[in-house]
Amino acid sequence: MARTQSNMLPLGTKAPDFTLTDTLDHTKKSLNELKGTTATLIMFICNHCPFVIHVNTELSRLAKDYVSKGINCIAISSNDVENYPQDAPNLMKQHAIDNGYIFPYLYDPTQEVAKAYDAACTPDFFLFDSALKLVYTGQLDASRPGNGIPVTGKDIRIAMDALINKKAIHPNQKPSVGCGIKWK
Repeated sequence: MARTQSNMLPLGTKAPDFTLTDTLDHTKKSLNELKGTTATLIMFICNHCPFVIHVNTELSRLAKDYVSKGINCIAISSNDVENYPQDAPNLMKQHAIDNGYIFPYLYDPTQEVAKAYDAACTPDFFLFDSALKLVYTGQLDASRPGNGIPVTGKDIRIAMDALINKKAIHPNQKPSVGCGIKWK
């Protein structure tokens, strides 16, 4: 398992706009229509990455815990499906169903959205405030496959709770670690 760290997009960066197809219902969805009233968590994930598989249950739990607080989650897969067919859109839909995702799972066929966000790995997380300004980028928590640390979502939960409570989010953020995005 190759380990790739996130690139750590600068805090304060405005969320790049996008319109992508949701693999669950095959409709086009834009960032503007999917964003939350309090915050928006954009997650670059894929079906086959062991780092994502390790945190899937927590991703579902996060979305369920925070949607009522105005934080919407959006998952995007940008992997090259020609060379990684297990990440194809029809399999993304089944993956979302199997893992109980309540958030859209969008497909980025040109990889332009991943490039716009400077996404590097799966999972890669970007938390934006209500004005779509980046306030957190980094790891879900310290758990990794095989390291024995439980998956809790601690780091992102602290950032989300700070936003909800109108408190500052600590700028010293640890990068996410995962499989590199499979570029074309």
